[in-house]
This record gives sequence, structure tokens and C-alpha cells, in this order.
Amino acid sequence: MNFNLSDDNLALRDAAADFLTNEIDLAPLLVPGSTADAIDRESLWAKVAGLGWPALAVPESAGGLGMSLLDLVMVVGEIGRTVAPVALLGTLAGTWAITAAGSDEQRDRLLGPVAAGQCRLALAAADATGFHGAIPSVRATPSADGYILEGESHFVVDAPEADRIVCIAVLDGERRAFVVDADAAGLAVEQVDWRDITRKVAIVRFSATPAERLEGGWDAAWPDVRDRLYLYLAAESAAGSHAVLDEAVEYAKQRRAFGKPIGQFQAIKHQLAEIAGQVELADVGVQYAAWALDNRDPRASLAAAMAQAYASDTYRNATHRNIQVFGAIGFTWEMKNHLFYKRARCNAALLGESAHQHEEVVAMLEAEAA
Repeated sequence: MNFNLSDDNLALRDAAADFLTNEIDLAPLLVPGSTADAIDRESLWAKVAGLGWPALAVPESAGGLGMSLLDLVMVVGEIGRTVAPVALLGTLAGTWAITAAGSDEQRDRLLGPVAAGQCRLALAAADATGFHGAIPSVRATPSADGYILEGESHFVVDAPEADRIVCIAVLDGERRAFVVDADAAGLAVEQVDWRDITRKVAIVRFSATPAERLEGGWDAAWPDVRDRLYLYLAAESAAGSHAVLDEAVEYAKQRRAFGKPIGQFQAIKHQLAEIAGQVELADVGVQYAAWALDNRDPRASLAAAMAQAYASDTYRNATHRNIQVFGAIGFTWEMKNHLFYKRARCNAALLGESAHQHEEVVAMLEAEAA
């Protein structure tokens, strides 16, 4: 088993880093009262689509690149490192849902435009508490032309910019996945205030909204989708932790107090050393989870849950320490520290806090031991 990154992995990571370093301008978000609408996300998405990033997770049979998850985390990590306002999470979530629950014909038809950068997706699967494993509040009923949806879904990432939304609804007592066009009758997308202003999040409401049902069952598809979402968030969080650690170390070398850099004081250097150790472990967890999912290892779900739990805790801790090192200036609008701080907390909450993943890990280990 070789855990070294390949030359291709490193080349992909370096290309993503170069692009995001040159293209991401967070200045519009660093003014008091700024919102997610301050960024020109359309032109940024056009460039991202030109690089082929929407096609990374689309199977080759549907016109995508069909790259491995280890390749994908090379790109996602750089998005986390630069806290980039790129609407990739929603499209990847929708892609994974259609791949897992759609028929071959539906995958080819629905994901071809995604691979071509012509269609953005979002996944509407959470209830009002943000929990994804509950019975959905959206109900589906057969109609003359297919199905109609009634109800609402919450915390839908990237929905305001999506061309299609994959919605989880109850049909005949079972959870099923449906695809809705963004311009469908009876569909309302309400963008909500979200503390991470690098992302757009919405409540999606359905009122006699026509929808296409994906052929597969959602209960069988959800574990695959959940594991990949855990991996995405963990990869962002691990790389974001690296970024805030590097910034805190650099600041601690320059900021002086009592005649010497503050990094020479134990109160500073000890906590930075502690974070450095946690960041390295978070990296290892992400790469192992990617490898396990790529190779369909029997413990892949366990690895994904562990990676998300550990990386999200590390990111929250690292951003907290980062602001402590910077002092009061670290939480002013003009500094980007608060963007990392807020993304860390939102990444940790989107699929349930780390305590939820810890419970899943315990349940999986108990099932193994039984």
C-alpha cells in the first residue's frame, strides 16, 4: 500500500492552487456588512467550468472525467486553502446523487450537461433541523406527466445558482430522489442569511412542482453520497486548517512584544505546535478516506466519518487559535481570518456536528464486532 501522492496528484493540486491564487479576490467580502452576493460568482464559475472541474466526478460514460476521489481532494483542498467562493459543492452533491440513484439513461442525460459546464446542481435533502437522515418534509405524488412535489427542504447549498435541484421526498412511505428544473412551476428558492458568506444557501419550497423520479431507491444510494460529502467537507477543512496555521505562524514571526517576536513565547508556540500535529493527522485521515472510497474498501464509510469528525474539529480549533494569535485585529472585517472561522463552523454543521459522526463510528464498530 503506497500512500505517497503521485506526480499526477501533485500536478493537479499545483494547477488548482495557481488558478485559485490568481483568480480569487476576497476583497468584496472584507467590508462591513458584506454578503454572499458581493462576489461575481458567475464569471468565476465560467472559469471553473472551463477548467473542467464540474466534470471531475461525472462518470466517463456520461461525458465526464471520472477521476478518482483522491484526485478530487487535490482540487477541493485548494478551494479550502483559499476559502474560495466556488459553487462546486452543490454540483458535486447533485452529481453523486444522480450517479447513485439514477438509471444509466438518466445518468447520461442529466450529467452530460454538468460535465460540459452547462448545468449546475444542488442537493435538497435536509429538514428544518439540518438533519439529512430524517424523513423528508417533501412529499411526492404521481401525476399525469410524472410526479409533483409538495413541501420544503432546508440548508440547500448552491441552490440559488443551480439549474437543476435533486430533491429527496417521500413516495409511498419510502425516500426517493427527484430532479426538478430550476424554472419549474411552483418552485421557490429563498436565499437565507448564512454566516459563511463564501457560500449561498437556501430554503427550497415546492408547490405542485413537476419532477422526474430517479429510478433507484434513496436509502440504498444515500450512504455513497453521504461518504463523499463527508470527504469533500473534510478535505476543505484539513486544507483550511493548513492555511490558517501558516498565517498564524507567519504573523507570530513578525509581531513583536517585549522586544521579541510573539512566536518565541510558550503561550503562542505551544498552541501552534499542537495545531500543526492535528493538521497533519487531518490530512492523513482525508487521504486515507479518499483511498478507501476509491478502492471500495469495506471500512470506507468508517474512514469517511472519521475524516469528517476529526478534520471539522481541527478546523474549528485552528481558526479559533489563529484569531487568538492575531489578537483583536483577527476578527475585523478587513482581515480574512473571519472567513475561515465561519467556514470552519459551517463545514462542521452542514452534515451534523462531529458528535454525530462519532456516533456513526461507534455504531459501525459495534456492527463489525457483532
